[in-house]
Amino acid sequence: MDNRIDAIYGRQSIDKKDSISIESQFEFCRYELKGGEAKEYKDKGYSGKNIERPDFQRLLQDIRLGLIKRVIVYKLDRISRSIVDFAKLMELFKQYDVEFVSCTEKFDTSTPMGRAMLNICIVFAQLERESIQMRVQDAFYSRCTKGYYMRGRTPYGFDTEPIVMDGIKTKKLVENAEMDFAELMFQMYAEPGNSYGDITRYFVKHSIKVYDKALQRAFISKLLRNPVYVQADMDIYEYFKAQGVKIESPPEMFTGDNSCYLYQGREGEEQILVIAPHQGRISSQLWLTVQRKLSQNTSFQNGRKCHNTWLAGKIKCGRCGYALAALRAQNGVTYLRCKQRAENGSCEGAGTLTAQSMEAFVYGEMVKKMQKFHTLKGGKEQSYNPKLTAARVALAKTESEIEKLLDTLSGANPLLLQYANNRIEELDAERQKQLKLVADLTLLTDKPVLYVCNVDEKSAVTGNAYTEAVKAAIAGEKAEMLVVAAATEADIAELESYEERQMFLEDLGLEESGVARLIKSAYKLLNLETFFTTGADESRAWTYVRGMKAPQTAGIIHTDFEKGFIRAEVIKYDDYVALGSEKACRDAGKIGIEGKEYVVQDGDIMHFLFNV
Repeated sequence: MDNRIDAIYGRQSIDKKDSISIESQFEFCRYELKGGEAKEYKDKGYSGKNIERPDFQRLLQDIRLGLIKRVIVYKLDRISRSIVDFAKLMELFKQYDVEFVSCTEKFDTSTPMGRAMLNICIVFAQLERESIQMRVQDAFYSRCTKGYYMRGRTPYGFDTEPIVMDGIKTKKLVENAEMDFAELMFQMYAEPGNSYGDITRYFVKHSIKVYDKALQRAFISKLLRNPVYVQADMDIYEYFKAQGVKIESPPEMFTGDNSCYLYQGREGEEQILVIAPHQGRISSQLWLTVQRKLSQNTSFQNGRKCHNTWLAGKIKCGRCGYALAALRAQNGVTYLRCKQRAENGSCEGAGTLTAQSMEAFVYGEMVKKMQKFHTLKGGKEQSYNPKLTAARVALAKTESEIEKLLDTLSGANPLLLQYANNRIEELDAERQKQLKLVADLTLLTDKPVLYVCNVDEKSAVTGNAYTEAVKAAIAGEKAEMLVVAAATEADIAELESYEERQMFLEDLGLEESGVARLIKSAYKLLNLETFFTTGADESRAWTYVRGMKAPQTAGIIHTDFEKGFIRAEVIKYDDYVALGSEKACRDAGKIGIEGKEYVVQDGDIMHFLFNV
């Protein structure tokens, strides 16, 4: 006697008006039973593309346990829309002698013709599923190219409001109060010394939540890479073009007013960039600065952990310049001891100094220093060159047209091929002219400018109406202005001694000559500073770019200095002037020993130790 039971299975992907409900499916199946009892299995909200459905898996488990005699469904595709999965299911049903019944498709699965018809129906079910999937993908792609909002979680700092674009209802991103915090993340990360951890600690300290949760580092990385915040201009256009992104919006739309969306294209295809209907908040310069830093910090080594004090390796002995080591005494107190004194006793050491007291002192000085920094302000750059922008747009359009013509060459007939080649030659010649124009305009735009105003002697200190007019005219430029009385400078140059020149300047109310101020202004504009070398025979000044490290500055003197760099002895300019000589600075412990990571400061007196 067969004690196995019948099973009814129903599946519904989503609730739609034209979709038959699971309850209706069960009614059809019960009619097929003609009043008999059956165990019901149902999966609501699951697709038929695979069999990973909770109740369906329970049904298969009951079949393997020998509990099921017959499986009844409303329609074949309720079971599966995959040929492979359906074939495996039929093998399973055959193995456990389970009859399969479809209420709307009458098949006798015990005959070869019935099984063949069954397979044909499942082929068409899979075709329907794949066709629906393709239509959804095409619709998604079409909406992407038009800049529609594609749902998902609203980016941090935005809310959404309904709009109509080309007669289609969609949504638009609008800023909320949290956008200030999003902008702060960009500003903080753009600073050279800041990391994800610094941003996270700042947000935690000030109780700033993100989506009602504490800020996580992974979230920062995702936010900083999202172009939905940027003011999309030609710099952004060229950045994404260089990345191989497919840009749907024409170059002339990249004006810097609106932001952009970055969509993932069809499977295996490139990403898609389009101009969005909402305004951008983060300037392209700031956003690109962040992207460069992100690309540079993709990999890094973990730093060594300091167990005794966070000052380890950072504090030097004032007498010999050797590092102070943290040593824990038997009484539990950590002291900072000079390494040279500990090794050979040749240094008197730094005295009794505890790590706790030094940490408190350094932290206090850091707090004082940080108070002098101003809060970063966001905003778009005021300087704008319409000629340069127009030239870059024209260049981008020309290159886009060349790319389209190149796509037509594959499989083209001889006539079309000749036309395309001729047109490409014309466009390439035009492109070369546009490249030269962009290069010229870029050089003019990027070059630092120093405005020197020549005035009479009376106006040498305070300027006059003309200098004020120049100052107002260049207010939006990144430029320096200098007021100089050329005739007076000529008189100063004729004086023989330094004392005479200084007395002359004092009479005029000036602290230094125009020549000296001109040199300082030029150095500032060019981001230049000076370090010195001094010896028994001569002292020399060397010019370097601000931010250079000790080995790089050593290479300015000679390339061998950089190649074989070991360390540098550094005397601060003020200490040298105050004490009067290198020996006096050494006796007073004013010579620091610096390694490869030392950033040279303006006015440093340097001695380099190297070995080649």
